[in-house]
Amino acid sequence: QVQLVESGGGLVQAGGSLRLSCAASGRSIWRYGIGWYRQPPVKEREAVANISSDGSILYADSVKGRFTISRDYAQNTVYLKMNSLKPEDTAVYYCRWPAFTTWGQGTQVTVSS
Repeated sequence: QVQLVESGGGLVQAGGSLRLSCAASGRSIWRYGIGWYRQPPVKEREAVANISSDGSILYADSVKGRFTISRDYAQNTVYLKMNSLKPEDTAVYYCRWPAFTTWGQGTQVTVSS
C-alpha cells in the first residue's frame, strides 16, 4: 500500500523559511513524479511544484524563485524548501503521487505578517 506523510509545517513570520517533507512508503519514488499542492483557507487546492520522473521541475508562478522542490531516493522523500514566506502562502500543504492517485494528509503552514 502506497502512502505519503507530510511534515514540517508550522507557524512562521513573513520572510521566514520552512522545509516540508513528504515521506513515501510502500514503493520507491525512483522513476516517479511527485507534486506539492496547497489549499488556502476557503480556496481551491492549487499546484505548487512538481518534480517528474526525469527530474524536470515546474513551479507555480506565485512561488518561483522562493520555493525549491527536491528528492532524496535514499530517504524515499520529496522536500519543499520555502523561503521568503508571505502571508498568502498560508495553506494546508499536500503532496501527491499521481501514479497511485495517492495524497498525503497535509501539513499546515501559517505565515504571520
